[in-house]
Amino acid sequence: MMQKLTQQLMAALLLMGSVSVGWAQDGPTTNTFNLEQCVEYALEHNQNILNKALDKEIADTQVGETLSMGLPQVNINSGINYNYEIQKSLIDASNFDNTVPAGTEVEFAFGQAYDGNIVLSAKQLIFDGSFFVGMQAARTYRELSTKEHIKTKIDVIEAVSKAYYNALITNERMVLVEANFSRLDSLLSDTEALYTNGFVEKIDVSRLKVQFNNLTVERNKLQQYAKISNDLLKFQMGMPLPNTLDVNESLEDMSFQEVEENTSEFSYNTRIEYSQLQTNMSLTQLDMKNNKVQYIPNLYANFNYGYNTATSESGKLFNSDRWLNFGSLGLSLSIPVFDGFLKKNRIQKNRIQLKQIQQTMNMVENSIDLEIRQSKVNLNSAIENMAAQKENMNLAKEVFDVTKIKYEEGVGSNSEVLDADTALKESQTNYYNALYDALVAKIDLQKAYGTLLKAEQ
Repeated sequence: MMQKLTQQLMAALLLMGSVSVGWAQDGPTTNTFNLEQCVEYALEHNQNILNKALDKEIADTQVGETLSMGLPQVNINSGINYNYEIQKSLIDASNFDNTVPAGTEVEFAFGQAYDGNIVLSAKQLIFDGSFFVGMQAARTYRELSTKEHIKTKIDVIEAVSKAYYNALITNERMVLVEANFSRLDSLLSDTEALYTNGFVEKIDVSRLKVQFNNLTVERNKLQQYAKISNDLLKFQMGMPLPNTLDVNESLEDMSFQEVEENTSEFSYNTRIEYSQLQTNMSLTQLDMKNNKVQYIPNLYANFNYGYNTATSESGKLFNSDRWLNFGSLGLSLSIPVFDGFLKKNRIQKNRIQLKQIQQTMNMVENSIDLEIRQSKVNLNSAIENMAAQKENMNLAKEVFDVTKIKYEEGVGSNSEVLDADTALKESQTNYYNALYDALVAKIDLQKAYGTLLKAEQ
């Protein structure tokens, strides 16, 4: 298992070095957690989950943003202008002076050099189909954001659980390696004493020395691997790496029966991926509805009230008696007539998108069915393999004990002891690899059934 996962762990730790997590440097803290506590900690501190929680808050603001479109829109506008070149028009002077021949044109300026205005305007939505559909879409988008948050939690629970079991098994292997190291060290000391007294050959000592050196290297590697496994678990939890984390469960307490018992009733809706597709379908349906309601006229109420003035002298611009008030109250109706088939094409696109989502849902259903079947087979196979490897480990221990006794009594060979020791260590490695595979298969089956975070879906 150590060779199997070392590259993955090192890659994860390199990723940790490239990501700014922003942990507070308050000094190391010691924590002793079981799996449930690790998961609870991760749900509160994992950075991906925290970011998805912020996405939910953003979705909430978008609901308020859409709602604001239906509230009164009030503005105050004002301005002052200096018309350094007043607009002029040519008019027939005979209209004002009978003595002037008809057709005589003169320039006439409309306006004065200075003008100003201040206007209070208000606009209120009375009916706009897009607004009401938009409110529904905003709430549905918030629902989708919530499901994204849940999916992230499920992914984190999966990652934390696998990292936890890896750290737990590595700790158990450390205990066995220490026991093997102590046993081989004792055997080497006894053999050296026998060699000193002339009861065994030097080659027997050399063989044990080679085995002892190899075990020393293996123990050092496993110690480093244990640190990496522990750091990976802390990273998945969102715990600062300087903190000390101890896992305190026993592998003997691990059970595999409750997975089948808790998954007897299954619905595709329990899988968050399927639920997300349902929400996406709702959003597409609302988009189609929005495109359809745009064929309906929009009605708004308008209100304006203000003051304006004009003067040829800047000194008179702010005289209060020159500012004249005005106001208007009315309705504005917008009737769509022809848009070049824009809405028609959008609606057709929505129909195609709905078909596409439905096909994806059918594919996901088949994928979930396959995933559940494969996960069941993998779990059953892993449990059988684990039981077989455990029996092999116990048998290898018995063989080593008998071989060692025979060697100590002078009726066995040194090579037999070494072979038995090698077989014992190999059986131990195979057992813990099989145990880890079984625990991972258990997590995969729970995820396939959608029960890793069932309470929040």
